[in-house]
Amino acid sequence: MLTTLGYAKQALGQWTARQILMAALAAIAVGLLIGIATVLIPNPVFARDIPPVWWNYPVWIVTSIISGMLIATYIQPVSSVDEDAIALDPTGRQGKLGMLGGFLSWFAVGCPVCNKLALIAFGYFGAITYFAPIQPFLGVAALLLTSVALLWRLKEQIVCRVAPTPPANQSFTQEHVSTRL
Repeated sequence: MLTTLGYAKQALGQWTARQILMAALAAIAVGLLIGIATVLIPNPVFARDIPPVWWNYPVWIVTSIISGMLIATYIQPVSSVDEDAIALDPTGRQGKLGMLGGFLSWFAVGCPVCNKLALIAFGYFGAITYFAPIQPFLGVAALLLTSVALLWRLKEQIVCRVAPTPPANQSFTQEHVSTRL
């Protein structure tokens, strides 16, 4: 874990102004999206039957910042575009973790009885009785999942595999590549 944190710190130190700007803009966009929809930012479009609790704000703000940074990891610095680089995890698991974290954050900071899924599943009384008490745990899970996704992406910016280059006298065919994998 300390190695991963070291790689993440190193990756952040190599970010360009373009990536920092994208992280800030994405964090603001995610913050506005979640804040307006969950009425943590009062607005005339959405309503909230149950007022927010104190922990809604830190979860909302920290998730927005981490999500903004995660989005910025997908911005390639112009000077380091390498056509032969392959991401360490080509399955995109970290993207799925980040999306799940954002989704959980939405449920964690939202009004328990304004959430249509919770209302359908539990009813009004059930949403207050059963869904509201698990919202803090959803907030913690959202922060953990989004943080893991961010650390994973930052680590990949430092530690990556390079695609094999064919020997000078041999060309790779699709058949040859599939048999080697």
